[in-house]
Amino acid sequence: MTSVTVAGIDCGTNSIRLKIARVDEHGATDIVPRVLRVVRLGQGVDETHRFSEEALERTYAAVREFKAILDEHPVDAIRFVATSATRDAENRDEFENTVESILGVRPEVISGTEEADLSFLAASSSVEKNPAVQAPYLVVDLGGGSCELVLGGDGTNTPTTKVESAFSMNIGSVRMTERHLHHDPPTDEEVAAAVDDIDAHISEAFETVEAGKANTIIGVSGTVTTMTALAMRLPEYDHSAVDGVRMDFETAFAVDDKFLHMSRAERATYKTIHPGRIDVVGGGALVWNRVLARVSEAARRDHGAHIDSYVASEHGLLDGLILDLGRSLLDAQ
Repeated sequence: MTSVTVAGIDCGTNSIRLKIARVDEHGATDIVPRVLRVVRLGQGVDETHRFSEEALERTYAAVREFKAILDEHPVDAIRFVATSATRDAENRDEFENTVESILGVRPEVISGTEEADLSFLAASSSVEKNPAVQAPYLVVDLGGGSCELVLGGDGTNTPTTKVESAFSMNIGSVRMTERHLHHDPPTDEEVAAAVDDIDAHISEAFETVEAGKANTIIGVSGTVTTMTALAMRLPEYDHSAVDGVRMDFETAFAVDDKFLHMSRAERATYKTIHPGRIDVVGGGALVWNRVLARVSEAARRDHGAHIDSYVASEHGLLDGLILDLGRSLLDAQ
């Protein structure tokens, strides 16, 4: 066969996504574009280290919905991956067993490093032919439970899709909100505590990832694309409008700060924000703000680069999962 049809499911801390695509030597073509459901599987996991029954039931409902879609679209293979919250949950066996009983496929709890690799594969593949986007790339995958920094492609000897180093930090939008931002809107003291927490994690990550080598920052995940859409002043979210946009830091920082300090009721008036992100998007924006600032400082210090913008990408973990699975099947033939 010259192509295969595969399905990928990415189950994160805040949302679960399904995509079905045909993969060949040229890449992936969507058959069923991304289906997203916000289920907040990781609700309370940072504190209790367990999935709540309510969170599990919301997730199972989405999995049953995905099963119905898959029944209508036969595939050659399916891969279900679970990330940050599932890595931390002591009762994850119950989750894995129930999902397997519904889908016939057992979730794979992947490491932060593999999560980073798959996100980098997708993001770098989507921009490698764009001469305006200069390697090395630092891909930032900012989810509900974790934030991955992935550096790769030196633009000369190393392929632009090859990872050089990666680090996963437990500072996603849900974790930061539950850990620090308790008031609505958050107090200055809460924000300061969150910044200290975030910066400590970034400093640890920089011991592994030489972020200062980057020439381009690529941001993936719901937080990044949502904040980009808000910075673009889109009246409602538009995947095609956001994908590939280069956003300047000055605009991004102002919008991040504005929505961090908004009440949830104020955020709810913006159709650009998915209802399932309204309560945590401020925490995610704060993480994003600090990552951009710290990487920019490191790049200026380490090789005199002036990074004052980032590229937003709709191609993250789920797309990398699809590409990797499809290519593995083709290589095995």
